[in-house]
Amino acid sequence: MLGLDPATLISRIIVLLTAFSVHEFAHAWTANYFGDDTPRFNGRLTLNPLAHLDLIGSLMLLVAGFGWAKPVPVNPYVLQRRSSAALMWVSLAGPLSNFFMALLAAIPFRLNLITTSQVINDVSNTTQFLPTLPQFLWEFITINLILMLFNLIPLAPLDGEKILEFVLPPNLRNIFDTIRPYGPIILLVLLFGLPYLGIDVIGSIIRPPLYFLTRLLTG
Repeated sequence: MLGLDPATLISRIIVLLTAFSVHEFAHAWTANYFGDDTPRFNGRLTLNPLAHLDLIGSLMLLVAGFGWAKPVPVNPYVLQRRSSAALMWVSLAGPLSNFFMALLAAIPFRLNLITTSQVINDVSNTTQFLPTLPQFLWEFITINLILMLFNLIPLAPLDGEKILEFVLPPNLRNIFDTIRPYGPIILLVLLFGLPYLGIDVIGSIIRPPLYFLTRLLTG
């Protein structure tokens, strides 16, 4: 249905349920830690995937390898009263959770219990129905890193927008404020409009750090 072999599709579904749930839970937990109970009242302080999954974002992950979940609602005024950096930490918590999941999944590679040659052999076998452990771990590492990098892009409503806003000097924040309302439109153009014309800006941004981090984690 999605042009994927069964093993890859099953791997991505499992990764989707895990990576998105932990990512959004990390946002909710961090907001709750800083005194904002908005995520808890909205049922987002949970690892239940049904509370977090977005239909279009989930389909994008299955088809393209990256996607998004439903944003966790937070009250920035409550967070700012606790700490000027609270909103930044809430935003950063999601991508960091994806990095740590990729890091844990990479341990068997670093210990030489699993090799990339095994992954290549397993991926080339498109007749198998269930993913092998090397194939699944590689998919798990790759997608978590992609989700981290994608969410760090500094465009609303992605996490990178709030992170960049915090680190920008005051004289540049006014310029950034004028761009913020157009973030979702720019993101839609980058995700759907330009690829239709054969221009893959998101891929060009994500691929270099993705290859670097994958080599760094797996050795």
